[in-house]
Amino acid sequence: MSAVPILEVRGLNRSFGGLRATKDVSFVVDRGSITALIGPNGAGKTTAFNLITNLFPADSGAVYFSGSRIDGLSPLRIAELGLIRTFQTARVFPGMTARENLLVGRHRTIRHGLLAQMLWLPAARREERDLGERADALLELVGLSRFRDVHAADLPMGAQKLLEVLRALMAQPRLLLLDEPAAGLNDTETAELAALLLAIRDSGITVLVVEHNMSLVMGIADRVVVLDAGTVIAHGLPQDIQRNPSVIKAYLGEGATP
Repeated sequence: MSAVPILEVRGLNRSFGGLRATKDVSFVVDRGSITALIGPNGAGKTTAFNLITNLFPADSGAVYFSGSRIDGLSPLRIAELGLIRTFQTARVFPGMTARENLLVGRHRTIRHGLLAQMLWLPAARREERDLGERADALLELVGLSRFRDVHAADLPMGAQKLLEVLRALMAQPRLLLLDEPAAGLNDTETAELAALLLAIRDSGITVLVVEHNMSLVMGIADRVVVLDAGTVIAHGLPQDIQRNPSVIKAYLGEGATP
């Protein structure tokens, strides 16, 4: 792996009113890995995601993407650099089919301008065909081909969550941030998600995932970062995190033992 991590978070602090949501949060994500960000409810995991992508600014601290500082950039510019995220609640475009929802994710990768598309020039047609084939292949990969022409808002919640991951992939991310992708999935869908995330990593895309499903996390993560009350209390290999007394205490409370 490269000596320079794809993501480095340094001392992020954020308060809302008098409440400290994150306190000196620092961690790194190595290239080509799956890193899980876990912790009890209210630990500050989604806040950390929002600070990394600058949906709202940190009070202090810094974020580096491939060695370059990005915390002063707009969320759009951060996405253009290849840092793509999803959200806790599935966000599909109503009135559009599953396939059309995936094609929305292509906007960052389109090479031909509006005029070429309006005139339907050969290069634009080829690009449109290639993107459509990519969307179809992704739907096939997770077993959603049967929903190809179904309005996305009519899909089961589990299918909508998978669709959002696929739409993020259409943007060809370098780093994919997933916020609770397994929420609402049944056991079969969770297994499909696990296989998808491993395939994403193996294709060269780095993944940072917030997730409550510990079975999923321990099955796919290369490294785990644990937040509690806005503070990083542990980080390391999954098997070490499982035995960490501070982590056990955070999840189970005072008096818990490994």
